[in-house]
Amino acid sequence: MKLNEINIRDPFILTFNEKYYMYGSRVTNPNEKFGWGLQTGFDVYESRDLENWSEPKSVFEITDDFWATRDAWAPEVHYYNNKFYMFATFKAEGVCRATHILVCDTPNGQFAPLTEKPITPSDWECLDGTFYIDKSGKPHIVFCHEWVQIENGTVCEMQLSPDLTHAVTEPRVLWSAKDYSDVKMVIGRVAKGYVTDGPFLYRNENGELLSVWSSFNNSGYTALVSQSDNGDIDGNWSVLHTPLSAVDGGHGMIFKAFDGKEYFIMHKPNKATLERPVITELKQENGKIFI
Repeated sequence: MKLNEINIRDPFILTFNEKYYMYGSRVTNPNEKFGWGLQTGFDVYESRDLENWSEPKSVFEITDDFWATRDAWAPEVHYYNNKFYMFATFKAEGVCRATHILVCDTPNGQFAPLTEKPITPSDWECLDGTFYIDKSGKPHIVFCHEWVQIENGTVCEMQLSPDLTHAVTEPRVLWSAKDYSDVKMVIGRVAKGYVTDGPFLYRNENGELLSVWSSFNNSGYTALVSQSDNGDIDGNWSVLHTPLSAVDGGHGMIFKAFDGKEYFIMHKPNKATLERPVITELKQENGKIFI
C-alpha cells in the first residue's frame, strides 16, 4: 500500500530494527450510533522506506473479557525494558473513557492488557495517553482530561511505577486548551468545550522539552506546541502561539527516520472517512520546530 491509500486517524510510527511500524485509529462510518464509529481494535502497517507499506495486520481486538467495548483510539507503541507497550484509548457504556496499557514481545504481535484496569483515573474521562521517561529515568504517562467532562480540556501527567502497572503520583495539570489564545470552542453531540488531543513529547536540538498536541482554531483542527521551562516534565508549561500546522490536520507525533532526518506525521484532513497519514520533514531554528 502507498501512504495515501491508508485510511487511519491518529497515526503513530515506531522505528525498530530498520523497519517502520505504523499504528492508528481505524476509520468507520461516522453515521453509526457513536459518532466516529465502533472501532474495536488496532492494526499495524510495516515499511522500510516510508512510501511502500504492508497491508494492515491486526495486533489487538477487544474481546468479551476486556472491560471496554468500543472507541479503540490512538494507539502508541513504545519500546521499554525489552518489551513493546501500547498506550491506547477505550470506552464502554457507563464507564469513563480511559487509557489502557497493553504489552507484547514484538511490535507486530498480539498485544495483551498489562493490567485488569486502565491506568488513568477511573472517574475522569481521559484519552490519548503517551509515554515519557524523565531525566532521572522515571516513567510517566501524559494524557488528556477530556473536554466533554470539564469543558476546558487539559493535558495532565502522572509518574508510573517502573513496571507501568500503576500510577505513583496524583494527576498534575500541565496546560489547558484555553491556554492557547486562538482556541475555538467545539460543539459536539453531547457537550461543548475546548479540546485537548494527542500530546506527544519531544526534546529539541537545544535540549528543551516540547510537546506537540492538537485543538481547534479558526482554521479547523490544528497541531500546536507547548514547552516546559526547565527541560523536564515537572516544569511550568506554556503554549506557543504559532501552530506547528494549521491545515485541518493534527493528532501527530515526531520520529527520526533511518536517514537521520526527523519527521512529523499527522492525519489530514480531519474529515470522517477521508483521513490519511501525512508525513512532513521537521525543521528547527533556534530550538523552534516547524514543518
